[in-house]
Amino acid sequence: MDALIPSGGQFSGKAATDGGLLQLVTFNLDDEEYAIDILKVQEINRMTAITKIPNAPYHVEGVVNLRGRVIPVVNLRKKLAMAEREHNEQSRIMIMDIQGSIMGLIVDAVSEVLRIPANIVEPPPPLSMGISTEYIKGIAKLEDRLIILVDLGKLFGIGDIALIGEAATQTAA
Repeated sequence: MDALIPSGGQFSGKAATDGGLLQLVTFNLDDEEYAIDILKVQEINRMTAITKIPNAPYHVEGVVNLRGRVIPVVNLRKKLAMAEREHNEQSRIMIMDIQGSIMGLIVDAVSEVLRIPANIVEPPPPLSMGISTEYIKGIAKLEDRLIILVDLGKLFGIGDIALIGEAATQTAA
């Protein structure tokens, strides 16, 4: 796998917020742009062979061997109930630390590392018809685009992380 962000995910000793600035990694799913805290990202890799896991949750694609470590990989499109799409040259696996568990997230593309003022982030608008927005931290309003800030801890609850970890452990055994 070809790492694009150094292992550890940090470009400097600075925290994710620096003087009211948020440091984010932006990625795409369909035509929408999302962002996560840069400190959650360990590295970003090109797509590679994924070993399927029998009886895994629907959104778990399988596991990858990353320098001798077995890492579970989740298809973020499936997790968010989006239409499936074939992986292409732009598809990436983002290796993340989610509540102390390391896992990969498949996204359509990784856009950029972005520093934005915290004051341009608004809370998510209330949605009706039972659509859950609890995993959305907020919406960043940039001059020419909106970016959805994702709370990975809420997107992947403790039970979900345990299931994914258990499936990966069974495959590694």
